[in-house]
Amino acid sequence: MAANRTSREDRRRVARMEARKAFAAARAKRRKRDNLFAASAAAVVLALAAALQVSWFSSDPTAEELDLLRDQASVADLPEVPDPSMAEGRTFTGSLALGQGEIGVELDGNAAPQAAAVFKTLADEGYFSGKDCHRLTTAETTFVLQCGSPDGDGKADQDFLWGPVENTPADGFYPAGSIAVARGDDVMSHGTQFFIVYKDSTLAQETGGYTIMGKVTSGLDVVESIASSGTDSGKTDGFPKDPVTINSFTLN
Repeated sequence: MAANRTSREDRRRVARMEARKAFAAARAKRRKRDNLFAASAAAVVLALAAALQVSWFSSDPTAEELDLLRDQASVADLPEVPDPSMAEGRTFTGSLALGQGEIGVELDGNAAPQAAAVFKTLADEGYFSGKDCHRLTTAETTFVLQCGSPDGDGKADQDFLWGPVENTPADGFYPAGSIAVARGDDVMSHGTQFFIVYKDSTLAQETGGYTIMGKVTSGLDVVESIASSGTDSGKTDGFPKDPVTINSFTLN
């Protein structure tokens, strides 16, 4: 059983890293920089992808294949943190497509212009495609699904940190359907991660709270269904038992 679980986790890691490779190739093409390097990297990526397609269903990825995928994924740099002015006075609507279903979303550039600008930019860049929703909480007062970690392990990219906190409720009450920005202990430690509140929650505000940047407009039942399966460990905070991968995140 343990070996099968490791195999599934390896496959999820490969899927995430293949998505990051595609993201890196797209950015290289759009920005038209480092053309020679991009062409070489693309050749390696295509060759490896072809090999994986042949062997995917017949064997697990080897340690060498995983290392090579990690090396290729490292070329996927994140964009510069955008100026909040690009979102001020604007509302972005779109969808978050998970493997389990589609969620309608709305980001409010009036209430949280910096956060809305960041996530609009990341969505436009295709950053979220292939990323995991790595954390589910089912505690007594905290009901959230968290997504967008660069490597699916909850760690932030230290080269892409921003702040401050915007539009945080003084009483710590986050109504069901809220879309908020995850962060570390510092108010300038926001990154690429966000969470969806699938049931009314109360979160600690001692360190400044969390930015509510938008809301779910449809499909909250998709998250509720994921939450109903609990975590893979059976605890109230952990990786969803029903693994969640983002297929796409679009904002208009």
